[in-house]
Amino acid sequence: MTASAMTASAAADPRDDLSPGLADAGVAASGVQHLANVAKLSQFSVNSDLAFFDDTAVVGNYNGVQFYDISDPNAPVLKSSMVCPGSQNDVSVYGDLLFMSVEATSARVDCSTNPASTVFRGVRIFDISDIQNPVQVAAVQTCRGSHTHTLVDSPADDENVYVYVSGTAGVRSTAQMASCNNSTNPASENPSLWRIEVIKVPLAAPQDAAVVSEPRLFADPATGALNGLQNGPTQPTHPSGANYSPNPNTNACHDITVYPEIGLAAGACQGNGILIDISDPVNPVRLDAVADPNYSYWHSATFNNDGTTVVFTDEWGGGSGARCRATDRPEWGANSIYDIVDGKLEFRSYYKIPSVQTTTENCVAHNGSLVPVPGRDIMVQAWYQGGLSVFDFTDSANPVEIGYFDRGPISATSLVTGGYWSTYWYNGNILGSEIARGFDSHALTPTAFLSANEIAAASEVSSTLTNVQGQTKFTHAPSFAVVRSYVDQAERAGTLSAKAIGEVRKHVDQAETLAAGNAAGRAIVAQLDNAARKSGAATDSALVTAINALAGVQG
Repeated sequence: MTASAMTASAAADPRDDLSPGLADAGVAASGVQHLANVAKLSQFSVNSDLAFFDDTAVVGNYNGVQFYDISDPNAPVLKSSMVCPGSQNDVSVYGDLLFMSVEATSARVDCSTNPASTVFRGVRIFDISDIQNPVQVAAVQTCRGSHTHTLVDSPADDENVYVYVSGTAGVRSTAQMASCNNSTNPASENPSLWRIEVIKVPLAAPQDAAVVSEPRLFADPATGALNGLQNGPTQPTHPSGANYSPNPNTNACHDITVYPEIGLAAGACQGNGILIDISDPVNPVRLDAVADPNYSYWHSATFNNDGTTVVFTDEWGGGSGARCRATDRPEWGANSIYDIVDGKLEFRSYYKIPSVQTTTENCVAHNGSLVPVPGRDIMVQAWYQGGLSVFDFTDSANPVEIGYFDRGPISATSLVTGGYWSTYWYNGNILGSEIARGFDSHALTPTAFLSANEIAAASEVSSTLTNVQGQTKFTHAPSFAVVRSYVDQAERAGTLSAKAIGEVRKHVDQAETLAAGNAAGRAIVAQLDNAARKSGAATDSALVTAINALAGVQG
């Protein structure tokens, strides 16, 4: 997509100039239906990241964690919570274990606010087999704490799970943790900058979790210098004319997304985006690194389902700034989309929400996840007070928004931090962690850009565990919804004639009617064979492949 195509059009965007309010702000939506909101309890402050298991959404918060029953997305219910201060408290789940990131200097091992208790900065591990009474079984200290973390479930190791720790805070003193070295000299002995930590967690004994390696992902392979990537701005000011904020200095990763099935990870590492080989999870190896003077702070990453494209985000302004104003270019505080070609990252385009937000709304690219529509790369993403955006990046050079939901600013007169920290797809719905307003559930609705069949097919993909920073490949079982999704896509793209579309739909409808009436398999298959033949599509096309797969389970 060109830069001009991503800026606000001459026609008014419904998201522009929404009325303010905390609980009663104006709302604009397209292709997204808001189902419910559950406000935070009074003892909780800033909501952070999300994880999911079974019918439960786990919502991190700077003061602890909340567990929501989402079995009915129209009416989520808070079923349990735990107070345990220690921002950010980003969360992940594996089996009966809950992992929480902690970097606040005020955090304590015992989850108290007692200054006499032992300081804790690192990754907490809780047993949540009884969700009403979580029990801390381990607390792994690290030198810079844990701003975020990523669980790595290695296909080659079913006895352990690994945690990649991204610590972005200052280095602890040796008085607090003897192994830390807060030197800013990369030639000093084992400095705590310019590395991540890898924690090994034995599933049979999580209490024995410990740091097992400290990979130097930013080292220069030629010289061995630990600070081998970007060490601050490469020009005096950001292209906006302001100072870079945060500082693009690659001495840590902000977030790492792993895709164990393809052996890769993508790291958003402050001053660089990096591609990583994680075939050996204890010893990850950098394959490539990219930088961009438009980027102030490489924040997060998402692979497409095929693992051939990566969407990186730039948290220009650190999440607390208004960065979606009319004066802000579409390549600032935006996504950048890269294809992976021969193990290297190749830039294709930027994507930023096309609406104009006010100066009292913190807005910049933040956390999102894939929506499993067959045949397409679609992502739903949080933009703080810019709301959520659903966009298609199947053509990585031309991403396009296909849906959105947005509220007006919390305040019309001053910037009050709020909006979506994360919006993720899980088992048929979009769930959102709203910093100030609580927990939201949404549903996709059909538009000219996304059909009811595509939404139905996406909803057929289910999971009992989702940590978005640990991607797993989603697959679609053969179904009528999947076939109809490809028919709808062919119609939208104009790749089949109207006559062929009509014939395919007729025979698919007849096949489904026969299947519902318990007809003989050969009769159902005959209709599907007719659909494939009359489509005129290539035998190896996505449509014919989906029809043949469905015939294979009907025969």
